[in-house]
Amino acid sequence: MGEMRDRTLWWELPDVSLTPGLLDHLESALDQVSADLSLRALVITGHQEEFDSIFSVGMNIDFLGECFADPAGVFIPFVTRYHALLHRMEELPVPVIAAVNGLARAGGFELLLACDFVFIAEEAKIGDHHLASGLPPGAGAAIRAQRAMGTQRAKELLFTAAWLTSAEAVESGIALRAVPRAELHFEIAEFIKKLLPTSRTALAATKLALIHAEPTRAGCAAELALFADFVTNDPLASEGYRSWVEKRKPSWP
Repeated sequence: MGEMRDRTLWWELPDVSLTPGLLDHLESALDQVSADLSLRALVITGHQEEFDSIFSVGMNIDFLGECFADPAGVFIPFVTRYHALLHRMEELPVPVIAAVNGLARAGGFELLLACDFVFIAEEAKIGDHHLASGLPPGAGAAIRAQRAMGTQRAKELLFTAAWLTSAEAVESGIALRAVPRAELHFEIAEFIKKLLPTSRTALAATKLALIHAEPTRAGCAAELALFADFVTNDPLASEGYRSWVEKRKPSWP
């Protein structure tokens, strides 16, 4: 489930893409942190052994085929569940830290946006990239990117499907620090030492105050509704996915 280190749960993403099974693992990690009052932080990091240059690429391409085959029965319930887990991360009574070891895009980008702190490897790059596939963001990218970057920068990032370097991620406000990949976990461990003396309950109350000061939940609910309408009713919603599978350029009017 995760490695315990100095009152911190270090949870490694079990895969580089999002699936229902991965969400099960994430939910279990959140359950563990909620139940274990000795824990003071949760660190989410990419799969280290085989894919050290990838944090998360977003939805699994095979599962995405199932989603487009049944938007109402598979796609929307999955994204709705993902929304709920990201909201739960934001309201978790301890800081949630993303250790972005490599590339993060789409759903993986939305995952790191929901963390309290983002530490990014200097070698990494991140971006939303939903619109490059002909889809609007569905799990909070529009709301949380705007919160972190401001409206114009968020629009540029989303509309152009741009990549951000680690330095740009820090400069934009999405990431707190950029360090060499080899030093990423050490840097986070040193940062967590500053958090450990803090009362868990006082910190939890402060987190909730910060969350409730902004209309994140309402904005994310509106984004989810727009996404659900799009994938259910737009005849070209699956064009980006189909062009990828068929190894051709997408065709949009």
